[in-house]
Amino acid sequence: MDVPTTMRAVQLTQHGGPEVLRVTEVATPTPGANEVLVKVSAAALNNTDLWTREGEYGLPGPRAGWRGPLEFPRIQGADVAGHVVAVGEGVDASILGSRVVIDPAIYDVDEPDANITGLMGSERDGGYAEYVIAPADRIHDVTESPLSDDQLAALPISYGTALGMIERGRLQSGETVLVSGASGGVGVALVQLARARGARVIAISSGSKIQAVRDAGADVVVDRATDVPQQVRAAAPNGIDVVLDVVAGDLVHDGLPLLRKAGRWVVAGALGGHTISFDVRDLYLHNLQLIGSTMHTPEHFELLMEMARQGEIAPLVAATFPLEQAAEAQEELARRAHVGKIVLHP
Repeated sequence: MDVPTTMRAVQLTQHGGPEVLRVTEVATPTPGANEVLVKVSAAALNNTDLWTREGEYGLPGPRAGWRGPLEFPRIQGADVAGHVVAVGEGVDASILGSRVVIDPAIYDVDEPDANITGLMGSERDGGYAEYVIAPADRIHDVTESPLSDDQLAALPISYGTALGMIERGRLQSGETVLVSGASGGVGVALVQLARARGARVIAISSGSKIQAVRDAGADVVVDRATDVPQQVRAAAPNGIDVVLDVVAGDLVHDGLPLLRKAGRWVVAGALGGHTISFDVRDLYLHNLQLIGSTMHTPEHFELLMEMARQGEIAPLVAATFPLEQAAEAQEELARRAHVGKIVLHP
């Protein structure tokens, strides 16, 4: 396939506001050994993009990317769907032309349950561009998926994080699950994935977005502006089996008594505050489990891709922007007025 020598890309030039994103022309990358070149069809945005740009994401300390200081300029974008247009040495050429989703994770070991140590768009260049390089073992063929390219691009970070939470929380069909932050990218994914697993879903959202969350598959939606524990008790008088939480903060303190005995509380975010307090007796006297979850494993991601191939989930796309309007797209994301994913088109 003919690949141009240069491509359009949006580079992050330093930490700061949207103005540090620069639309430019750069050399098209060449795949090395065991790598492929993907022509980007769609690249979805995430909060990780905002926090990485601002230098407020990842480990505590100086301004950094997902796992440490960034090298500038950096092309952001962890969520990519596209087509394989070139392969490096050691890669089977039969994958040329395949429609693929890229697993954006950099793992510590080559194992099904590996931990993530870096991320495309932070520790290496990502999908805010016409082309992106990916390791051959991190691409997943979804040629036969009924989902659109925009929907496929919505999957890696939000749905990968959500599925990691569900798997670590051991959510089973027939259980009752409580989802916090249900109108956000991960929240909507949690609602859809939990519903697909056969769980009864109670979601927490703001008043203006309640109907959209209900439409996404929640059985009950409670308004976070009112008494949440009271609403949850009314909706689930026998208690909650699993809480899937991206908010933390006071919700953990107020919500632990809502769990049934041997219930599981999975945390993958801290939108409500980094510091929490609770009576530890609520844990050990009721055999409760408090579980931390950072994104997905390779095994989780393959499970997610199989769901995509079968059309078992249907990600919501709130808006699309041309690549050149990446800064405007990030500003729209930061306003949090939408439900679903915002997607760039190169």
